[in-house]
Amino acid sequence: MTTEEITEYTAERPARMRWAQHAPEVYKAMARLDAAAKQGLDPSLVELVRLRASALNHCAFCLDMHTKDALAAGESVQRIVQLNAWEESKHFYTEKELAAIELTEAVTVLTDGFVPDEVYEKAAKHFEEAELAQLIATIAVINAWNRFGVTTRMVPGHYQPGDFA
Repeated sequence: MTTEEITEYTAERPARMRWAQHAPEVYKAMARLDAAAKQGLDPSLVELVRLRASALNHCAFCLDMHTKDALAAGESVQRIVQLNAWEESKHFYTEKELAAIELTEAVTVLTDGFVPDEVYEKAAKHFEEAELAQLIATIAVINAWNRFGVTTRMVPGHYQPGDFA
């Protein structure tokens, strides 16, 4: 590539604040909650849930982070790319994953003020109660992370897998 062919991207927008530095106890509590929520769940499923909620919430930082984490954990590019069109590409996912993705959408969006019975019942068919409780916790936690990220405009692109381990 010659210097004339270099693409110039727009400038990176700075974060509004580094909330974790200003509220370190909240950050530590969130990290502990995050670790507790995902216990017993398949790591690939956790990343799919995190990615789908982050896309719905428009959290660029979390999309960057969890895409990198999913890839580092062995998830395929194809499944990550198709996740935002999962209803048209169900054949890339297991029935259990689809139930988790659908539950993630229902919990994240809450436009009707509740999670529909059929969505909950579908998830309950694929997850034992303890596992379903962990899944619901994981969905709630990523939604909280997304809200911190979106509100403070955390900057995507710099995270490397293991940065927050």
